[in-house]
Amino acid sequence: MPVRFKAHRQCYRQRLKLTYSLKVVLESALSRLILTSQLTTLVQKRLSRWLSSFIAAWFSLRLLQSKKSNGFSETITINPKSQTTNQVTIRYAGRTLDLTLFAATRALDVIIGELWSQRRQCRVAAGQWTQLETLLSKLPDTTIFATSSALIMWAWFYSPCKLPKSYTKWISSAAAVDSRLIEALRRCRKGELRYGEETGQAPLLQSMCADYKWPLEWGDPVKSIPFPCEIVHMGCGPSCEYHAISRFYRSFKWSIATYLPLNLLARKKNLKGLQTAFLSAARSSSFLAAFITLFYYGVCLARTRLGPHIIGKDTKCRQAIDAGLCVGSGCFLCGWSVLIEKMARRKELALFVAPRAMATLLPRRYLLDKQWRETFVFAFSTAVVFTCARENPQRLRGVFGKVLGSVLEA
Repeated sequence: MPVRFKAHRQCYRQRLKLTYSLKVVLESALSRLILTSQLTTLVQKRLSRWLSSFIAAWFSLRLLQSKKSNGFSETITINPKSQTTNQVTIRYAGRTLDLTLFAATRALDVIIGELWSQRRQCRVAAGQWTQLETLLSKLPDTTIFATSSALIMWAWFYSPCKLPKSYTKWISSAAAVDSRLIEALRRCRKGELRYGEETGQAPLLQSMCADYKWPLEWGDPVKSIPFPCEIVHMGCGPSCEYHAISRFYRSFKWSIATYLPLNLLARKKNLKGLQTAFLSAARSSSFLAAFITLFYYGVCLARTRLGPHIIGKDTKCRQAIDAGLCVGSGCFLCGWSVLIEKMARRKELALFVAPRAMATLLPRRYLLDKQWRETFVFAFSTAVVFTCARENPQRLRGVFGKVLGSVLEA
């Protein structure tokens, strides 16, 4: 794992150096042209940096987009019923979408952070800065992570194709949920499984009931309205609270097995380093365990503890709860577990999940003639980030800011 990460980081640094080299050449040429204008020296310098970065990023991404991929092409047959059939290959764009969203997220972080910083300076100088604004300054990272997590978990549950396969596989491994339960709730949302109606969906959950030695009636949507929450608990008994505690314990064990070795490798091999490694691993494991627990308990709150008392207990209300409200409740709650982490860690997590959350709102493939829009967004965003790295490097937050700073200084 560390070797692969090191290789990826080295590859990414090389790409940054290539883009920066092209930027330097363009900046030198553009500076001569802009110097003839009536702009101030500072504006001329910033404009030449931004334009050179924009052009370099545009052509760099176009170079990546020029590579053909089987996952972004489709061969269709024209006139299949006639004697003369032609096959046409249609290419789609979207292969670089994750990279574009990463750049856009960083650019937005720079722009919004700079605007807020300037506003704060003016307010403080005027003696008008309030405690409420101090509180609001600490909330964005937590809110971004919680909102992004909600979108990602919703996509994982109902539209896994919107997430990278490796990401979906990792979430499924952490969730440790029976696929038949997920499929049942998906069919509830699609309207294929309806309470009180015979739609031929009983065998799905009845097979789960047979495996866990529950009454087969629990899996029949005609007889069981709704199916008991004990099915969601998957063998932990009828209590939602006991299931939540059990989930936290099992998830913590699963997480600590990953985080502890990584933290031990990253720390100094002395008493203080070992103590820091154990504390850091315990905190991160608690965060992930709380994330999983809150998701499941949010489902239970909507299905059993609160939902029926607020929405109603008739068949129509039960159908609405299992058609999306219960999963939505879990998605809403799980991300707030990030409050367990330190402020610096929240920032890294928020900037990590935000591009992936944005990707769930966009198509993974789209028509090739719209690709210039993505290229423009990437070039604009990269220009903002590179210009900021030269003008105000402290504005670039997190590990990425340090990596970019080391590349530009090299």
